[in-house]
Amino acid sequence: MDKNKLGIQYMQEAKYEEAAKAFSEAIEENPNEPLYYVNFGNLLSAVDELDKAIAFYQKAIGIDETMATAYYGLGNAYYNQSDFKRAQKSFEEATKKGLGNSDTYFMLGMTFLQMEQENKALAHFQRSVELNEEDAEARFQFGLCLAGQSMIDEAIDQFQTVIKLDPTHADAYYNLGVAYAGFKEDGVKALEMFDKALNIQPDHLLAGNGKKIVEEALNQ
Repeated sequence: MDKNKLGIQYMQEAKYEEAAKAFSEAIEENPNEPLYYVNFGNLLSAVDELDKAIAFYQKAIGIDETMATAYYGLGNAYYNQSDFKRAQKSFEEATKKGLGNSDTYFMLGMTFLQMEQENKALAHFQRSVELNEEDAEARFQFGLCLAGQSMIDEAIDQFQTVIKLDPTHADAYYNLGVAYAGFKEDGVKALEMFDKALNIQPDHLLAGNGKKIVEEALNQ
């Protein structure tokens, strides 16, 4: 097995020191292969060495400026440093270089959300869901953005799909409860949703508060 593949295997096994050694040896043997720098960057990101990871992604881009995965890794590192403008630019470069998959659009959505640009976030979550209809978390974030834009019926549709994809998604049940209570004025249905959230996550404080408010309203 070559050193790069060995490093990936060690990473998957969470043997990070062994992975670092393997990637270092791969780079020594072929210092002009950008993929090796990307993989080392991914390893450094996994152990929260973000500044070092950024340097490796930038090295990969210096060798091959079309390396889409390097821009994606760079975007993640900047995102985790809360440097959202640089994260946005990096993810957008990843899409331009051919990595226009659901994960990239999801991370762009999260980045715009952090920058309080909900309209742009919504559009990118929508694209993420279009590219991967089975991604419950992208769909959940899409639903939250729809709710934030007062598109409640559309948000409910998304949250209902989320719980079909992931029946343990307590936050989706909670948000359905909010939608039924606050917008549909259906206290019984809201109570059902809050109860399901609490069955999954008994310490879900928001669902607990929602249940209490609805119960008080129904008992008046």
